[in-house]
Amino acid sequence: MVPSPPTASDGARARVFSGIQPSGVLHLGNLLGATLRWTEVQHQADAIFCVVDLHALTVPRPPGEIGQATLDMATDVLASGLDPEQCIFFVQSTVPQHAELAWVMQTVTAFGELSRMTQFKEKRDRAEAGDGFISAGLFTYPALMAADILLYDTTEVPVGDDQGQHVELTRDAANRFNSRYGDTFVIPQATLPLAGARVMDLQAPTNKMSKSTDTDAGIIYLSDTPAAITKKFKRAVTDSETEVRYDRAAKPGVSNLLSILGAATGRTPEAAAEGIERYGDLKVATAQAVVELLAPIQARAAELRDDPAEVRRQLARGTERGAEQAPDVMGRVWDRLGSLRAWAVGRRQRDGPRLERCSNVSSSRPSITTTHLTHQAPGAGRSARTRYQAQADQDAPADRSAGPLVNRRGGGTGRSAWRCPSRPQECRRARPPGR
Repeated sequence: MVPSPPTASDGARARVFSGIQPSGVLHLGNLLGATLRWTEVQHQADAIFCVVDLHALTVPRPPGEIGQATLDMATDVLASGLDPEQCIFFVQSTVPQHAELAWVMQTVTAFGELSRMTQFKEKRDRAEAGDGFISAGLFTYPALMAADILLYDTTEVPVGDDQGQHVELTRDAANRFNSRYGDTFVIPQATLPLAGARVMDLQAPTNKMSKSTDTDAGIIYLSDTPAAITKKFKRAVTDSETEVRYDRAAKPGVSNLLSILGAATGRTPEAAAEGIERYGDLKVATAQAVVELLAPIQARAAELRDDPAEVRRQLARGTERGAEQAPDVMGRVWDRLGSLRAWAVGRRQRDGPRLERCSNVSSSRPSITTTHLTHQAPGAGRSARTRYQAQADQDAPADRSAGPLVNRRGGGTGRSAWRCPSRPQECRRARPPGR
């Protein structure tokens, strides 16, 4: 029997998921709108966070850029206070079920729903003003975002107020799938931070702070010096009035500064305005608060940049933990669909064959790790699932003198050919029942 998804009535802690695109160095909008919120959530819930590098592919990028940008972003996120011992933190593309579930979600997401996504319209307009190339991935990426969220039985998604539309689409797609195929997905809720949910550009306070703008004058980067931060805030756009008050519609520049000041000091924007009468004082106070907030984060980021191996180690650990959880939901999806894919991810073979990695490997393809076919007793749970564990392994030894290999069909040395010097008859791919 296929297990049902967990519910709020189960009494478990909230399960939180959030992701951030690898845009390179973290900026103040990322920090106040996302990562500082993550550092709080990791102690309050079962938290899963990742650098969503697949989303970054929706727009053209130079070769090699995305890898370095991903590492830089991961470094800054860890420096901001994320503790891999308290949460799961990994790179999205290292858990393949994200892409697998994304396709399924595309099949239950309507074209009209995707057409109405505000962020797609904005990015489409920028693309048309540039080289004119608009990828299909840019249009369908909300389905990938839905997959990111649903893959871990997420109950809460901390987002900026501009991302609420994506969570609503996720809810709609999950409900549609559940209605068609039976209870499969947990329906998540969006949660917003107290302040700083959407940090705006200092020079264009009606626009979100983003690296996609033409100038860096309105963006505060984690790498900025205190002098550079102070200079940018002193030049921040306000208005022709003199009253310091929070009013997003009438006073976007002043309200943005108050929102930043509030988020940096743990207050609401309205509370941050108390006692400040002049715009100049507001700019100085906000700059000082941001400099103090960033100082320890910048110091930790410098340490991690001197030791990139530690960053990669933390990401690898997060990948292991994410890969342990993702197959559960993916298996549930294939079972509900009635797909033959279900047996391959181990849902229908709990008491059937299992593949164990062989420590004494011989293969005509040195990049392939050979596995043994063994058996487990019924009721062994997760470990008794059938799995294909043939995977790239450049360090695996190759014995090219061992003679011809025999595949599961009895001949040749094709892609599925295997040979193990110790147990050649057992070292074969698992097959579906009845084959």
